Amino acid sequence: QVQLVESGGGLVQPGGSLSVSCAASGILFRIYTMGWYRQAPGKQCELVAAITSDMSTHYVDSVAGRFTISRDNAKMTVYLQMNSLKPEDTAVYYCNANFGAREYWGQGTQVTVSS
Repeated sequence: QVQLVESGGGLVQPGGSLSVSCAASGILFRIYTMGWYRQAPGKQCELVAAITSDMSTHYVDSVAGRFTISRDNAKMTVYLQMNSLKPEDTAVYYCNANFGAREYWGQGTQVTVSS
């Protein structure tokens, strides 16, 4: 049974930092591209950051330079460090695992940036 379990969301003030993590089980983690998506109320779900099996990273322009994605294959966990957070970063953040036709999603964790 495949599980992706996110943790670490919460409320943070603008300019603050927050880290979310996603622990995977039931997959050969090291071969999967891992990604973080987010969906804000009334907006489409968007890819925020991704990290491939060979550690290549990709970021959406709006978070480049502020967010960092990383992975620990031994712990089967992917992380998203978010710095200089803005109110527009408020969303539910979802973990995604992708390998060819195989794709899995976590349940999501809420990140709210507000004073």
